[in-house]
Amino acid sequence: MPDDLARWLHEHANPLSTLTPGAPTEDLKPLGEALWGTRLVGLGESTHGTGEFFRLKHRIVEFLVREEGFTTLAMEASQSAARALDAYVRYGTGSPERLVARLSFWTWRTREMVDLVEWLRAHNRDLPAERRVRFVGTDPQLCADSVEAVAAFLLRAAPDQAGRVSALDVLARARPSTLPDPDKALMRRAEEIARLIADHAERPGPGDNAGEALEHARILVRAADLVTRPFAASAGEDGVLAARDRYMAEAVARLVDDAPEARVMVWAHNGHIAKGTYGDQVPALGSKLRERYGDAYYALALLFGKGSFLARRGNDLQRPPARHRIGTGLRSLEARLTHAVPGDYYADFRAAGSPADAAPWLHAPHAQRSFGANVQRFLYRLNTAPLVPAEDYDGIAFVARSTCSHLLPPAEDSGSLTATGRARRSE
Repeated sequence: MPDDLARWLHEHANPLSTLTPGAPTEDLKPLGEALWGTRLVGLGESTHGTGEFFRLKHRIVEFLVREEGFTTLAMEASQSAARALDAYVRYGTGSPERLVARLSFWTWRTREMVDLVEWLRAHNRDLPAERRVRFVGTDPQLCADSVEAVAAFLLRAAPDQAGRVSALDVLARARPSTLPDPDKALMRRAEEIARLIADHAERPGPGDNAGEALEHARILVRAADLVTRPFAASAGEDGVLAARDRYMAEAVARLVDDAPEARVMVWAHNGHIAKGTYGDQVPALGSKLRERYGDAYYALALLFGKGSFLARRGNDLQRPPARHRIGTGLRSLEARLTHAVPGDYYADFRAAGSPADAAPWLHAPHAQRSFGANVQRFLYRLNTAPLVPAEDYDGIAFVARSTCSHLLPPAEDSGSLTATGRARRSE
């Protein structure tokens, strides 16, 4: 192990006293200090199926909301379905278990996620409406709620046009890059319906909620774009992975730009929240936020030493998630982090990583573990992604042991793409 890595961590790692939400937050004060002056923080994860990541991020969300004034949680989850969950978080409308299950990705259908949204609801309950924390999805795919909302609106407001929505029914279940359409006919149909609703929104009738319907229509336009884009790595910025991260970055940017007081927590895979690229040099969501907001964006990666996590095996998106185990190993940065400092801890790269010669390991290439919602059947233990710590992230939270997240009872679920990408068929 390089001496500078161990020495640096002994000087700069801040132990985490617990991963349990609701505990005292004195150990998180260094994170609050690191986030002074920021408006956005990316909360990453190297797996979508680690219970400790859910609990630690829940704890961080509590701290950031209560003590640092953050106003919005933006999830790598369906924009369409998250609108109903936001109504629960802010106004208590609906059942949290049912609404979490409708987020479309099995990865979020967990007891831990329900605990988080129930805390958000409890926090909001006695606050005035303008101070309530929002829950927002950033991912424009799997849009059953939006298809339903647009159809219902047109049936009320323009019944002669309602039949046009049937052409978009496929967007309720189609995944990115599964409906090749070089002529973009599906996207054009979605745009025509969005224009129709926008025209109606300029002269709304009483109680027709045209603004909400227009937001759903715009989600369908983005979803239609994703399902018809090419997946091939050679597509570059025109490929589906780059477009997906670009759309997610735009969703976050709207939250920030539309409300000068907004401070946003962005929950997504490490690959998405990174300041650079992932996979085959796909520009990450985090890179767009760093380009737009500079140091007002802070990328916090979550890594683990050893243990187990949930993921689907192979390419079958209908297979239920299974437990996968992995040891400390020797090849990854996580192995070095495990042996350098025991236990769970947080480290800020910004404050202690400059100049480069003060901490060479932060500016050197490493390999980090990276698992999506689907992993290779036998070779998942070898899944790593390139990493230059200070270039990709602003800080890390390290969990010594990972255990599986706890799934809610089975319900229909739809899978998704993720940062590790179909390039590896990780999700």
